[in-house]
Amino acid sequence: MKLLNAALLVASAAAFNVNTPATLSTSLNGGKEELVMQAEACNPIVKFYDPLNLSGADFWGQGEEATIGFIRHSEIKHSRVAMAAFVGYIIQAQGIHFPWKLGYNSEYIASHSPAEQWDNFAAGGKWQIFVLISFLEVWDECGGGTESHYMSGRKPGAYPSFKLLKDNIGHPIIDLYDPFGFSKNKSQAQKDKGLVTELNNGRAAMIGIFGFLAESKIEGSVPLLTKFGIPHYSGEFMQPFEGQFSYFGN
Repeated sequence: MKLLNAALLVASAAAFNVNTPATLSTSLNGGKEELVMQAEACNPIVKFYDPLNLSGADFWGQGEEATIGFIRHSEIKHSRVAMAAFVGYIIQAQGIHFPWKLGYNSEYIASHSPAEQWDNFAAGGKWQIFVLISFLEVWDECGGGTESHYMSGRKPGAYPSFKLLKDNIGHPIIDLYDPFGFSKNKSQAQKDKGLVTELNNGRAAMIGIFGFLAESKIEGSVPLLTKFGIPHYSGEFMQPFEGQFSYFGN
């Protein structure tokens, strides 16, 4: 419960809405000027902050606008992953889980932290997850066979539809991006506001999940979380197959 209260505190501070400029577009090929506008909409105090000058870089010789497209798409993607990880960590830390076993030979152990539960997960199950992630990444890179690449004008965070799969193999899979069609009926102003809110929440989640990980490895490293009793984790976060498989030894 303490951890849940901490999460609610972080969420209430992060999920704020700000006024978005009427001209803010959701196109990825708007260039640096649009990136500056988006940054000012997300945080009117900090505004545009780019100490490494990534917005002026030229990744793989594709040009500045393509590079900005890569950066914006990457941030939204990682924000969504961080939000899922942040919420997932809190839920599992509260002892909430599916009613079945983790695997054929592994049980859910209530006293274990989320990271320890992952370590208890069978290697075969982990490989299934990574294969699915790999497929989703490839599908994103190829635009689902119907859309342009995110460095060539696709909307930031607009994951390609699975329509090609549904039409050709009849699989009833739902789209990851706007699966129920809510977004397509919104005004541009509503979409802009939603994008800003998602970015702000995603940035907070990235800080939040790394805060949990840091505190679980080094007690007291995140003073705000110390009093909530984050359980210590003795494993290696960067070695997801620890004790099962590694290119560098276990």
